[in-house]
Amino acid sequence: MSYATPSGAGNQKETPTMIAASKVNGSRVCNAAGEALGSIHDVMLDKQSGHVTYAVMSFGGFLGIGEKYHPLPWHKLTYNEAYDAYVVNLDKRILEDAPSYGTSEIFDWSANRHNIDEYYGSTKPPLM
Repeated sequence: MSYATPSGAGNQKETPTMIAASKVNGSRVCNAAGEALGSIHDVMLDKQSGHVTYAVMSFGGFLGIGEKYHPLPWHKLTYNEAYDAYVVNLDKRILEDAPSYGTSEIFDWSANRHNIDEYYGSTKPPLM
């Protein structure tokens, strides 16, 4: 079975295991209990392999004020059809102290990848 998905200048066929990147951005992120944590603002792709390495989740704030972006290792997220959201098994207190950056800050991925992976206990080696 495939699913038609609007994507810019035409339609794409998706499968149950693939999704257009344009559809991932804006997707809800919740914890295992289904409580909303934020939404996916962007995804970071490894240039060489093409694999998604991080999801950048928007978290907190009100009407865009005080909002922070939290890079999460992609393998920490799972898609849950019942919630129609990506699920990360973390509570809000963990995210509040996680590596993040504000809407007006420039985030240096080269300097911060190790901190992100270490904070989340990522066991996957970083892709270079």
